[in-house]
Amino acid sequence: MLYFQVVILAAAVMLVYYFEFTDTFSPAEQGFICRDPALSRPDPGSEQSSSVQPVILYCVVGGLPVVLISGVEVTIFLLHYNLNNLYDQEKAVVMGDCCYVNPMVRRTFRFLGVYVFGLFMTDIFVNAGQMVTGSLAPYFLSVCRPNYTALDCQNTARFISQSDACTGNPDDIMRARKTFPSKEAALSLYLAVYLAMYVMSCVGSNGGRLAGPLLSLSLVSVAVLTGINRVAENRNHWRDVIAGQAVGAAIAVFLVVFVVQYFKKRPRLPQSPSDAGTADTDEASPQINHSKDNSDKYAVAQTPGSCTEVT
Repeated sequence: MLYFQVVILAAAVMLVYYFEFTDTFSPAEQGFICRDPALSRPDPGSEQSSSVQPVILYCVVGGLPVVLISGVEVTIFLLHYNLNNLYDQEKAVVMGDCCYVNPMVRRTFRFLGVYVFGLFMTDIFVNAGQMVTGSLAPYFLSVCRPNYTALDCQNTARFISQSDACTGNPDDIMRARKTFPSKEAALSLYLAVYLAMYVMSCVGSNGGRLAGPLLSLSLVSVAVLTGINRVAENRNHWRDVIAGQAVGAAIAVFLVVFVVQYFKKRPRLPQSPSDAGTADTDEASPQINHSKDNSDKYAVAQTPGSCTEVT
């Protein structure tokens, strides 16, 4: 099962590579109306000149989940275990008899693995939508620079469908044809929703009545503001941002509900010593204790050569 998941993840990585770094796929060429005010906004320039630069967005999308999830898992692990027995606790079988990983490490990699898979799927869905629709950016006519005299639409509003109607920079024109849905809005809200649901499942009200909701709402607010910034800078239409946010949020909710199942059977911040259970959905029985009998039952349940899934 583990190898099958690796194959799926590798296929997703390859699709992202072809979408992002090659010319294998090209967006559909949509026509336009001469002097359409919805497409005549000034060119905002390259993405590097945006208030939310791609390098900043990708660093946050890639780094924040690692820091947050790892930090929370380590904190809960330390709160649930005595430091003297930190390395003598129950272990989880990953692949047959060869690899044994602490439940905290297994859980961390599981949640991060699901997140990375969803991140790739969000990118694939967004790129596929951009290629299929070929929707035009608000600044399309500014970079297209059509020759209205040659197109015979100086005094009348005509629909232009010729592929050679533009005289501007081909790279800028290509960029202006890939806006629906907005990738930045999709990735930012995917990150926010996934981490917000993780925080509420993990921390809830146990880390303070308002700590979990405050962090969750802050993440979502920053993601929404990222989408609003795209519209304010004339890089996307409202429909582009809303569609991107819908894609990102839908994928995050789907993964949390159906794949990691609301992160259930995972430890929460303890309210009492008796609440120090650390079982995952596939690791132990519903009532967890850390006695020798429980360890023996777990060892019997894991037959030689079996594989527990790491999603």
